[in-house]
Amino acid sequence: MIVKKDRRLRVGVLGCGPIAQFAHLESCVKASNADLYAICDAAPDLLARMGATYEPRKMYGDYDEMLADPELEAVIVATSDAYHVPMSIKALEAGKHVLCEKPIGVSVEEGEKLAEAVKRSGKVLQVGHMKRFDPALEAARDFVRDEMGEILALKAWYCDSTHRYTNTDAVQPLPITSKLAKKPGGNPKADLRQYFILAHGSHLVDTARFLCGEITAVRARLNERFGAYCWFVETEFANGALGHLDLTVAVRMDWHEGFQLYGQNGSVIAKTFNPWYFRASEVDIFHEKDATSRKPLGADGHFFRRQLEGLADTVLNGAPQRGATVEDGLASIRAMVAIARSVESGARVELAGVTGAV
Repeated sequence: MIVKKDRRLRVGVLGCGPIAQFAHLESCVKASNADLYAICDAAPDLLARMGATYEPRKMYGDYDEMLADPELEAVIVATSDAYHVPMSIKALEAGKHVLCEKPIGVSVEEGEKLAEAVKRSGKVLQVGHMKRFDPALEAARDFVRDEMGEILALKAWYCDSTHRYTNTDAVQPLPITSKLAKKPGGNPKADLRQYFILAHGSHLVDTARFLCGEITAVRARLNERFGAYCWFVETEFANGALGHLDLTVAVRMDWHEGFQLYGQNGSVIAKTFNPWYFRASEVDIFHEKDATSRKPLGADGHFFRRQLEGLADTVLNGAPQRGATVEDGLASIRAMVAIARSVESGARVELAGVTGAV
């Protein structure tokens, strides 16, 4: 049952494509402290169909017109990766808060430019690393922060599956598309190395940072066989912990994602599901002090709605930002660029010195 609060953030969604249809439009409708105030898309047929389905107060075919609306308070940037930075900067300069899909950019310089724009604007920008709002992963993070003590090591994996679309097609609505949709020049999937690191590696890197803090250096190897890509990434954290990250696309098995985390006062083992199941991770938190385990249910697994509610809580009530900041987004870009450079050189790469694109 949806219970709406009296004061709600008025949100506009830029882009009515699949990610908006699967995640963001419904999140605006279901959020307790936000409303779907407006939608915007360059394709008039798609705009009309989404407008009829979700009934926003306003519909725009032009982004600048939506941003000029004084009633609009925040924008969800749900476009192709190439548009994330310029569309977010436009919103910030128009005085709007932003929830931008991940990754926030494809180069370090793009991320730095966006970070500067956020600082100038004084507005809140949250990156769409929605796994931070998985309630079971939040419980694991709380244990790490409050009880685990020193962290020894993290092993984390994100392995897309050859069967993922068979699984997701059964549970997702058929996306509505348009021949008039605005697309970036070129094919984003032409370079699969870059595409997989940006689309999937960004989740793996952010989860590692969410649990263990800053990544300072990486040493990465890539194996390509039979159309599959496997990155093994040796990771160094600022707190002295070691990490091993496994990004594989695609494994010949079911979706395979999770981590093992070893610390001074306990350990955590997690299994994470395909996000479109809207199911919280299965997390086993082991407490060394009394040799017991705790397994939080995390019944509310709508990460996309929860991340919007987190943004709204920060904007409306001044609550601490729970989601990924622009600095977190920039750190993810640096890590992904460092991984790419390490694969090319075979050497250890420190994140602080990387530049350029993935």
